[in-house]
Amino acid sequence: MTTIDVRTIPPRERHPLIFQTFDALQATEQFELVNDHDPKPLFYQFQHERTGQFTWQYVEQGPLVWRVMIGRL
Repeated sequence: MTTIDVRTIPPRERHPLIFQTFDALQATEQFELVNDHDPKPLFYQFQHERTGQFTWQYVEQGPLVWRVMIGRL
């Protein structure tokens, strides 16, 4: 399974990398996103741009680290 730790990636490169990774997934595959804050804005972007195509499950919710499993339906 792929893990993307965006804490070390410049902010402007984060969402493009995440969507590129998501778009490369096959059905039922997933990856883990690691961040230093709640990626809720990314969730809303997924809702808008990939409606009905993804799953989103928090694995860890701070306060220092957030981990989210993002999968393709």
